[in-house]
Order: sequence, then C-alpha cells, then structure tokens
Amino acid sequence: MKFSVLSLIGHAPHPLTGELPSAADRIAEVIETGVVAERLGFDAYSIGERHAGPFLSSSPGVMLGALAARTRTIRLLTGVTVVAILDPVRVAEDFATLDQLSRGRIELVVGKGAEAGHFDLFGLDEARQWDLQKEKYELLRRLWTEEGVDWEGEFRPALKGVTTVPRPYAGLPRVWHGSATSLNSPELAAFYGDPLFTANAIQPRAAYARLIDHYRERFAAYGHDPAKAHLAAGSGGLLIADGSQQAVARYKELYEAKVRQSFRPHLEGKAGYNTPFRTIEEAIADGPQLIGSPQQIIDKILGWHEVYGHDLQSISVDAFGLSHQEQIETLERFTEEIAPVVRREAPSTLWTEGSVTSCGRPGSSTWFDPHNEMRHRMSSSEV
Repeated sequence: MKFSVLSLIGHAPHPLTGELPSAADRIAEVIETGVVAERLGFDAYSIGERHAGPFLSSSPGVMLGALAARTRTIRLLTGVTVVAILDPVRVAEDFATLDQLSRGRIELVVGKGAEAGHFDLFGLDEARQWDLQKEKYELLRRLWTEEGVDWEGEFRPALKGVTTVPRPYAGLPRVWHGSATSLNSPELAAFYGDPLFTANAIQPRAAYARLIDHYRERFAAYGHDPAKAHLAAGSGGLLIADGSQQAVARYKELYEAKVRQSFRPHLEGKAGYNTPFRTIEEAIADGPQLIGSPQQIIDKILGWHEVYGHDLQSISVDAFGLSHQEQIETLERFTEEIAPVVRREAPSTLWTEGSVTSCGRPGSSTWFDPHNEMRHRMSSSEV
C-alpha cells in the first residue's frame, strides 16, 4: 500500500472555539504539512480544488508549484482537478509546467467536483456536467499526446494545429478519475484504461464498492489488462488515540461539532454531501473516517483493501480542526504505528520501478489512444 496526504484547505471557524486563522497562515500551514509529509516518507501529497464553500483551494496549481519548490521526491497530486469547468488548453499548459518544475512528480485526479455551485460560477449548465467532463477530458488527453491538434467540440472554440507548451516532463502525467457517487467517472476511467480514485469519504463502504466493481468490470470489457487497474481510496479524516474509548473521550465533541458545522441542509438526501455517520461511535464502527487506536485504523484500511483491492490510501489530518502541531503528530504516529503494517500486509506495485500507469512514463501503463476503434464502443449515454 502507498499513502498520500490530502488537504482541501478548509477555512471554516474552529467547530468548538470559533477561531479562524488568516488565509495566509492557513495556506502556509498546508505547504509546511506537505514538506513534513515528504520527510516522513509519504508517497504523495494532494491539494483539492473547490470554488465554493469555506475552502482556500481554488488554485491547486499554485499550491502545488509552491510545494514543488519546497520538496524533491514526493509525488504531487490534485484532488480533484475539476476538468468539467476548466479550459483543457489551460489545464494542459499549467500542469505540464508543474510537471517540468517538479521534474515529473505531477499526477492529476480529475473529476466534476463535489460543489454544485461552481457550475454557475463559471457560467456552465450543471445538467450538462458529464457531457462537459467527457469532452474536456478527451481534449486534454489529445493535447498531451499529440502535436498540431485539430479539434472541434461543443463547449469551447475549435482548435487548428495547436501544440501546447511546455510538453510534460518525461512522458504523460498519470491521470486518475475521482469517483464519489456516479458510475460515470468509473466508466470514463475504464474506457481510457486510467486508474480510479474513489472518494471513500462520506458514504458507507458498499456505495464505493459498487463504483469500483463497475470500474473493474468495464476496464476488462474495454480490453485493458485487469492487472493494470490501479485503485486509490480516500478517507473521511484521521484521528488517532490509544484506544477506542480514548478516541471517543478525546474527539467526540470535536467530531460531532464538525459534522454539524459541515451539514448542508439544501443537499440533504443527495448522496455524497452529508455524512450519515453523525456520532463518533458510528464513524468508528462503520464510517470511512479513520478514528481510533492504531490497530483499529489498520484493521479498517485492510478491510477496505479486501473489498476495494486498492493500491493507494489517502488520509487527511486537517479535516476536524486539529492544531497544526496535532496534525504533524498525527502524521508521525501514522507513519510509525500504522503505515508499516499496512504496507507489509497489502503490498502494491504502484510507483515502483517497472510498473506502469496510463501515461506511458516509467512506473505507468501504456497510454491509450483515444482515436483507435475502442473509442467508438463508448456511447455518450455511458458517460
């Protein structure tokens, strides 16, 4: 198993004290956490993208550029890049630049995003979100695999003979597809032979298993080698204590206050927005949150692995309002008491010499040509 740390750069008042750091301090904290994550041996660090709500992650590329300058080996991921609302030419340019800056450490996780409000913000019709995602992702792939691109679509002006610069550093960056509630993202990932990154953050395990099962089935149906179907899984936040009773005693008030603070009544009943695990006891027992003793967290991750078969586990330490020092201590304890056991029990070939990704660079799978006959097997209704 590989491990990544994710921040959405949340910027809400502390759920218990009401304290709110400045935007500059919060951003600096996230950068420093990435530096620490590299020192502790995490495989990757991810920055989300949000354009609505109490978050400071509207420009993940800028954040990753700062991290690229402060780090040397850790992989730098997005979580997610909201391709559906962005210009693929700009995405191709920005992230190829970051790939050059980091000397090949950039990987994208693309998705339509978890905030409905961003479609209105960018003047787009939310009802067309999957059409936007499909078309824009196809163009992004072409811009990164071809030169002199001629292209015509529905959602942006046509292109004639376009070659975006810079080109990626050493082959094409790996692209994951973020998946939370819909079969559309697993379908798109399977079609292109790309890896899948399941959110695994709010809903019960069975909801995410459904998406993963669909992905694996369709991955093989599209003619890709099932052994190359890499999976990643998120989590709903990490809180470590010496035991379950200590976790409840220490974090119950904090966890449940954060759940109340994050509740979005206008989205009640819509999958993937409000957690059904309202008490900490429910979260420890059945939720995607990693809360409890090191052994409880090990058991939960390995339980996910039995169902998901995932290669990469993402964790977040800034989801509940821990101080920055507490976040660092949590990461240290994770690397000392949890990660070694999970790595041993669930080994992965992801990011190891000789393995392959969807991009064709070392450590990656063969890049799928979207213009071959397989492209015509996927109708627009499937995405």
